[in-house]
Amino acid sequence: MSLPQWRLDRSGPLEFILELSGDWSSLHAHCADAANLIDEVCSHLGKEAMIVRGSGVGQWDTFLVALLFELTMRCKAKGGQVELADMPEGVRVLWLMAAKTPAAVDRRRTAAKTSRLGSIGESTQALVSDLLFLNRFVGEAVLSFWRLLVGRARYRPLDIWIQIQDAGPSAVPIVTLISLLVGLILAFVGTVQLALFGAELYIADLVALGMTREMGALMTAIIVAGRSGAAFAAQIGTMNVNMEIPALRVMGFSSLDFLVMPRLLALSLMMPLLGLYSDLLGIIGGALVGVSFFDIPLSQFLSRTAQSVDLYDFFIGVFKCALFGTLIAISGCMRGIQCGRTASAVGDAATSAVVTSIVMIVIADSIVTLVCNRLNI
Repeated sequence: MSLPQWRLDRSGPLEFILELSGDWSSLHAHCADAANLIDEVCSHLGKEAMIVRGSGVGQWDTFLVALLFELTMRCKAKGGQVELADMPEGVRVLWLMAAKTPAAVDRRRTAAKTSRLGSIGESTQALVSDLLFLNRFVGEAVLSFWRLLVGRARYRPLDIWIQIQDAGPSAVPIVTLISLLVGLILAFVGTVQLALFGAELYIADLVALGMTREMGALMTAIIVAGRSGAAFAAQIGTMNVNMEIPALRVMGFSSLDFLVMPRLLALSLMMPLLGLYSDLLGIIGGALVGVSFFDIPLSQFLSRTAQSVDLYDFFIGVFKCALFGTLIAISGCMRGIQCGRTASAVGDAATSAVVTSIVMIVIADSIVTLVCNRLNI
């Protein structure tokens, strides 16, 4: 065992040399007198450069790295610079990593100290940044889809089938429950009002049109946004935390082709099918209410449904579902790509993906409804 030793010499008018020798490990921390070393060096150092030589260093661990990092921060605060020379390669690598890592900032605490005007400015800046990133992300997704069409996209076909299974059949139970209940609620609420005019039979029109044109697509989209959209953000965000996405880039794979495109295709294909299934369940729910509680013959309910709904209504619902599925996949994947490299960032990305998806769904639904209304469709 060799005790840690150090010596500080001036090699020139603007340069100091710190010689380290011996074993610098946590076992010898009581002999190193690290606090005295840092204080002594900083008392002599101003804006000069300091070279730390470690050719005589024997055993070492993170104690030495922490000491050099603290010494570097103290010297930088005084305007000086620190360089390592003849130091073990492991010490140099860890020291560089520590020096490049920014200090952790608690955004929640700093946000509380920001003025209201400053918060508005930061929110506006974040919104503009998100819109620019969304524009670039959509453009790259379009290029990735084009590469898929011409056969130049690099991806695993198995991933598409896995995402189809997760986004489609696995979502059937929750879509069944919610759609059936929505149909029941529409029937109950509508019949209470129609009963005032003795027009309970027209509950079939209300439920059929409401489910096929609006509620089927909208409720399915909200369910899928909370289920698949959050999952996409969490999966890609976790890959970003584990440095898998940079590894894909190093290996020559496009993250858009390998990760985003399978999810985008799967959700765009499955959403129309889930929407049609939701329409069917909603109509069944309305029929249960009409037949069981208001004594409407099933044949008359089905006849009114067939008369009130045509193919245009189904086409509008299917178009909305495909559009909503694309928006959900884009939102989830975009938030996953944007995710930071901490555990809390993954949770924030999943939450942001759901919020972004729902906002985009509502905006898109409003635009499509207004356009259909103007075109009298």
